[in-house]
Amino acid sequence: MTNAQTVSGTVTADGQPLPGATVLVKGTTQGTSTDFDGNFTIKAEALSTLVISYIGYSTKEVLVGNQTQINVSLEQDNKLDEVVVIGYGTQRKSDLTGSVSSVSAEDLTAVPVSRVDQALQGRASGVQVTQTSGAPGAGTVIRVRGGNSITGNNEPLWVIDGIIVGTNFNLNNINSNDIKSIEILKDASSIAIYGSRGANGVVLVTTKNGAGAGAGKPQISLNLYTSSQMLPELPDRLSQREQIEFTNESARFRSAAEPFPGDPSTYPDNDWVDLVLGTAPIYNADISIAGATDNLNYYTSLNYFNQEGIVKSSGLEKYIYRANLDLKLSDKVKTGFRLNYSRLEQDNALASFSQAAFGILRTQPVFNDDGSYNGFDDVVGSPFNNPLAAIALNTNETLTNNLLATMYLEYSPAPKWIIRSTFNPEFNNVKQNRFTSSQLPGNLAIGVTDGGTASVRTETLSAWNNENTVQYSSNFGEDHNVTALAGLSFQKEVRESSLASAAGITSDATGFNRLQNSRPTLASNTSGFGQRTIESLFGRINYIYKDKYLLTLVGRRDGSSVFAPGNKYAFFPSVAGAWKISEEPFMQNQNTFQNLKLRASWGKSGNQAIDNFSTLATYTSANTTLNGAEVPGLTIDRPANPDLKWETTSSFDIALEASLFGGKVFTEFNYYYKKTEDLLLDVTIPRQTGFNSQVQNVGSLENQGWELLVNSTNVRTANFNWNSTVTLSANRNKILDLGGVDFIDIVVDPIIGSGNTRLIVGESVPVYTGVRYLGTWKSQEDIDDSGRTDPQVVGGSHFEDLNGDGIASTQDAVVLGSPFPDLIFGIENSFSYKNWDFSFYFQGTSGNEVYNLSMRNNYFNRGEAVKFGDLRNRWTVDNPTSNIPRAGADSVTNTPPNSEYVEDGSHIRLKTVRLAYNFPVDKMGLDGIKNATVYFSGSNLLLFSNTRLIDPEASNFGRSNIAQGYLSAQYPNPRVITLGLNVTF
Repeated sequence: MTNAQTVSGTVTADGQPLPGATVLVKGTTQGTSTDFDGNFTIKAEALSTLVISYIGYSTKEVLVGNQTQINVSLEQDNKLDEVVVIGYGTQRKSDLTGSVSSVSAEDLTAVPVSRVDQALQGRASGVQVTQTSGAPGAGTVIRVRGGNSITGNNEPLWVIDGIIVGTNFNLNNINSNDIKSIEILKDASSIAIYGSRGANGVVLVTTKNGAGAGAGKPQISLNLYTSSQMLPELPDRLSQREQIEFTNESARFRSAAEPFPGDPSTYPDNDWVDLVLGTAPIYNADISIAGATDNLNYYTSLNYFNQEGIVKSSGLEKYIYRANLDLKLSDKVKTGFRLNYSRLEQDNALASFSQAAFGILRTQPVFNDDGSYNGFDDVVGSPFNNPLAAIALNTNETLTNNLLATMYLEYSPAPKWIIRSTFNPEFNNVKQNRFTSSQLPGNLAIGVTDGGTASVRTETLSAWNNENTVQYSSNFGEDHNVTALAGLSFQKEVRESSLASAAGITSDATGFNRLQNSRPTLASNTSGFGQRTIESLFGRINYIYKDKYLLTLVGRRDGSSVFAPGNKYAFFPSVAGAWKISEEPFMQNQNTFQNLKLRASWGKSGNQAIDNFSTLATYTSANTTLNGAEVPGLTIDRPANPDLKWETTSSFDIALEASLFGGKVFTEFNYYYKKTEDLLLDVTIPRQTGFNSQVQNVGSLENQGWELLVNSTNVRTANFNWNSTVTLSANRNKILDLGGVDFIDIVVDPIIGSGNTRLIVGESVPVYTGVRYLGTWKSQEDIDDSGRTDPQVVGGSHFEDLNGDGIASTQDAVVLGSPFPDLIFGIENSFSYKNWDFSFYFQGTSGNEVYNLSMRNNYFNRGEAVKFGDLRNRWTVDNPTSNIPRAGADSVTNTPPNSEYVEDGSHIRLKTVRLAYNFPVDKMGLDGIKNATVYFSGSNLLLFSNTRLIDPEASNFGRSNIAQGYLSAQYPNPRVITLGLNVTF
């Protein structure tokens, strides 16, 4: 460039500087990147053309001429030109043959959350995310296109910066503000590359690096926010006076003495919810430093997070450090690492919302007359667990240290070849300390002074993963493009656990720290060990013809140590194709579709749905007598089954993607069908074997459904923008075979017992079952004419005797509902006006049912328990037409699981609202500050639901596959108001 001139300029987008944009002299390797302010400087000849590009924006070309100052504004490109992360690589969205949903960093950090999975709710079509608890650090239940397994794990596989961390990784270990993007792989073409672990979908997390920071001094970003958590709407319950009337009425019906014979105003009126729950704060601060040179980019961050729970005694404190580095050693060799260390200090709640709201009558005193904690319930006539005493005297804490890292070396022997090797270690240590005081008032009230109890539980994980890949990319002529990938993977994890517990601890002063200060005869020790290894061989070929016909072939062979010899290895293939219809000649003279693509895929993936050593017989302790003395021994607890093999899911997907009206609208519609075979189920076996059941490969189930995504730019002007996103999805889950039986009864709650949950061929996994509730008996004549032989009473519950045997029992059970919604939806609108941003986001479900476990005690039974507000309108002599059972009827009639337990779980939630102001730092003369934003946000502000317990997303059994949708007044999801500040220097 002998006649080169220096050209400077600025690259912007939507009126804002665009750091990290690429500026190239066309036809050469001469190039640079814009700095933090979008500025660049480059040498170019007058006849040269500058090519300015940035991911997500349309590329522009500018002739230099005699210009020395060139300012360029890039327009947002359509969604099909985005680059997304796929398994072991990246790809333009327009070149994808599989189904991949993307969630950007902006979506993740729009409203602060303690865990990244909480931010995914409603963001991706076909992905159901359920927030089952509002406890600090509580996780979610995620189902990608339904559940594939009955007893196995249905959670998706998480892959963080290429590290396969599994399905149960504690996402509290990751700072959400460190994440650059998330991709969710959903169909066979996308997930087959992960073989035996991909059947439930794959979530790829990519953290930030310094590549976009531009050259020059380091970029420093500060993120601060504080939140206030407030109690959500509470279930309707009887007031103190109404409860006294109900309890007395129940006692009179049973011919018992009235527990409250005096004026209600003379008894305490304690709302235990107010005593146990309250407003709680969240504090967060993180700082990151990022930078880049020609051969180096780096990103490092430090995060502190502290959340007190709205249930007193619960909370979470986190310390997270991250360091990411990429180093170019030469034109052919690159290396780098990702390192994440976290320290979690969790206070587990010592009291419960369920107990406070429904377990203790308002008349129960908090303190005795002498000022000590009250521990005796006079109405029931037995001790009770005073939650305020438990909070003051007991301890339950969990401490976690996690180190997650990856190191890579990449070598390109020739321009078309990339050889890459990574090594990913993970170390996780968990310690839980528990102590129950000897001074609990419930024990003291009945004279129990045996001392305190304590336990210390430890769990350690040591794991490593080694991935080795070779990639070849080449163009053959102008029409053919091939990218081929081959890889070899090794993974091993070792888990060890121990539990030491003691009772009769003589002093509260030492708590759990000196277990030896206890009665030796009451001490116990247990330990556990588990090991799993996986080795894999995989490959993928992507072929593109004329940039409009796409083909992808994937295969992976996995071997797992959890299976016996002969069944350790399995092969998981997939094939996918796509047609860019918009590239055809007949589409060139129309203005509606900017891009239009049809794609389809088929493939298989697997699930290791069993624990370590499940193919082997296990032993349990069994004492015996030898020479007249009892001695310890072992006996077989579970029979071996060396024939166990993988659960296998075959899936088919067809989709249409389109960018319309000049890129203002992007839409994607998917239809899919999945069938899972060789289900791993606990099957009843002949008793003469000496056992009741054995895990076997029997049965099959299917999932089929559709997904719709619409992104639209409704208005775009110089000062005002309005964008919308809509996600809709529906999934139908059905059991095809249960190994020859028509149904299997499941016991999810030992108090309710059987008869409320079943696996039924032709139904979803599971369905709620029970007898139909027909209201109340209105007269003795009705009872006499019914032919019922079980005890009944006028005003009591009337349950349907379907088989006519005179008794309402589980033999009369029918299907009452399913936890699976007919429709899952999310709707977001975002607006910007000059320096102001505003957005709101709704999500919800339609057509699902929930099972209210609280109905047994708080609706049908026990005058000593807090009652739902419905019972104000219960049957009485003065209200004989009511279909709500009379007080005390439970002393006569039995209450089986019934239709009144099952409620509509459809709901709409205003998930987030955000208002932000972006300071015009350049106009304000704030030298050294690149940008600054202050924002106000709210989450979970409104909830429209018909369930008695208000929040239909809560789950009494957490991530259980079978027991989803069971409510029992779990830790409520709070309303959260946040004030935050983001500053970049």
